Amino acid sequence: MSTTPTTAADSVLLVQLTDSHLFADQGGKLLGMDTGYSLDRVIDLVLDEQGDIDLILASGDLSQDGSVSSYLRFQSLTSRIPAPARWFPGNHDELDAMRAVVADSDLMDPVLDIGRWRIIMLDSQIPGAVAGYLADEQLELLDRALREAPDRHHLVSFHHHPVEIGSRWMDTIGLRNADALFEVLDRYPQVRAVLWGHIHQEYDQWRNGVRLLASPSTGIQFAPGSADFLVDSLSPGYRWLRLHDDGQLETGVSRVSGIDFKVDYSVKGY
Repeated sequence: MSTTPTTAADSVLLVQLTDSHLFADQGGKLLGMDTGYSLDRVIDLVLDEQGDIDLILASGDLSQDGSVSSYLRFQSLTSRIPAPARWFPGNHDELDAMRAVVADSDLMDPVLDIGRWRIIMLDSQIPGAVAGYLADEQLELLDRALREAPDRHHLVSFHHHPVEIGSRWMDTIGLRNADALFEVLDRYPQVRAVLWGHIHQEYDQWRNGVRLLASPSTGIQFAPGSADFLVDSLSPGYRWLRLHDDGQLETGVSRVSGIDFKVDYSVKGY
């Protein structure tokens, strides 16, 4: 666990970048989109719109091919944003390669105290599977981090969606033990929000007074409410979150413009 000072009075600013799906090679494309170019454009937008960022949160599927080179590319591209960062894996990530790149750094530390908030970052990856699961050790980490900081506001983040989003194909590959997650969260009134990636689209709902949030990919977008796999025409983007000392949370999504690409549906899976 580490602590980072705030840079704005009475609040901290978090920027979430998710599902970048980078390749080792520059110009690598996913379903027809150059994911390195789209991430770079999103970073341009972040730098244009946001100042004094306190944390960059990379919420899984940083890589598409799981290579060390792809993680080095992600690190190089995102280093243009002058802010601390944290990473955790999604279903496409290779944990050994991620760890090799972040060795001797705090990029994958799972708990961060920042301002009046505690950010808890969990690993929901099942190696070799698309769906997610929080192993006992992850649930124990969550319970311990919540129990040890009752006076802080808590944001919990991981890759897979823990609730149905109304998309039949996506809802078969979410978090398989969401009940176990919520059993822990429901015991702690200081939990303010749960934030994830994976679904390549916006989501903003409430459950028992806790804000449930998901965000667009920095690359391709999935069509909301689709029964079968379908790519949306919306542009890449990111989510910002302003975490206030009193526990209030402001958030929004911003997207780039001018990225046109033809979806290549000959690629099976994503």
